[in-house]
Amino acid sequence: MAKRKKPDQKTLELKRTGTLNPRPESVADTLFKENPFFDPKDLLQVRYEMLRRHSVEGISIVDVAANFGVSRPTVYQAQAAFRQAGLSGLLPKQRGPKEGHKLSVEVIEHVRALRVAEPGLPTVTCIKAVQEKFGITVHRRSLERALASKKKPRHPV
Repeated sequence: MAKRKKPDQKTLELKRTGTLNPRPESVADTLFKENPFFDPKDLLQVRYEMLRRHSVEGISIVDVAANFGVSRPTVYQAQAAFRQAGLSGLLPKQRGPKEGHKLSVEVIEHVRALRVAEPGLPTVTCIKAVQEKFGITVHRRSLERALASKKKPRHPV
């Protein structure tokens, strides 16, 4: 069996920061193919060069999208993000909910009150109580993390 090639330090850092291009093989731009300075794995570099090619060199959006392996809407979104926030706008945004949106102060306080009234109450029983009282389904680990948190629960908006 052949040994797996270890990823280099730059690739590991790109992955850690969320800036590793998920499809570097789709970048067909000549600079990225011929010049080692240009790294198709570096998502920030790819997005910036994509915008530069269109804005400075006047290459059409259709051609830029094809050369950089993205859709036209992706190019337009990158343009808007760059205009609004500069280079930091080209960084990928975190996906999904940013916090426990179901676990309001009221829900956490209700569960804590249940546990005070009946110490050792299983989490599954607490989840059922939350579902009955508030009509929401909460994952076991989400509730456990919220209860273990040393921070005060977030306040409703």
